[in-house]
Amino acid sequence: MLARIVVADPREVVRAGLRTWFEGRPIEIVAEVADGLAAQEAVARLAPNLLLLEIDLPPQDGLACLTWLKANGHDTAALFFTERTNPTYAARASALSAAGMLAKSASRTELLDAVMTAAAGKSCWTPDEIRRLTAVGPESASPIGDVALTTRERQVLKQLAFGLSNKEIAQALGISYETVKEHVQHVLRKLGVSDRTQAAVWAVRHDLA
Repeated sequence: MLARIVVADPREVVRAGLRTWFEGRPIEIVAEVADGLAAQEAVARLAPNLLLLEIDLPPQDGLACLTWLKANGHDTAALFFTERTNPTYAARASALSAAGMLAKSASRTELLDAVMTAAAGKSCWTPDEIRRLTAVGPESASPIGDVALTTRERQVLKQLAFGLSNKEIAQALGISYETVKEHVQHVLRKLGVSDRTQAAVWAVRHDLA
């Protein structure tokens, strides 16, 4: 099978490296773009098998790009090849039906295998990742109607689901680090989840992030 892919990454050196890695493989790069809007246009115009993209894309990130594509009926598979390895990003990518997420520290063989798997319409998530990202279910978390989050807790949860650290949340909301830690603990307890990744999954599933 020939994998027709669009590569979306803001760094030319990364795009050039991918061209080299894909040489001699049944992979055709049909477009290279440096931002999310161009990625959307390329997928809509070329209907590739796969969109290989970074999360950090201007003017909107790769997650927002994928949200737009899904909302507009494009079924091209998406595989994140990213420097953003925070587990909350994986939670959001999974909730948006991405085929997988691979760190840029991955080997050439790992990337090639993932690209061919995703281009064939299959999932690249490992069994451990699937268990982790599906850990929040009806039995393990509170339904949205039973959760009484304060306005500030909702703000913290939204920032947490976007992958921000406690320090970054404190800076974004203009509150202290210790206050953020306290809010995070309250959020986890109220949601009935054990960690930040599960909280992010819960937030995405309930359209709060």
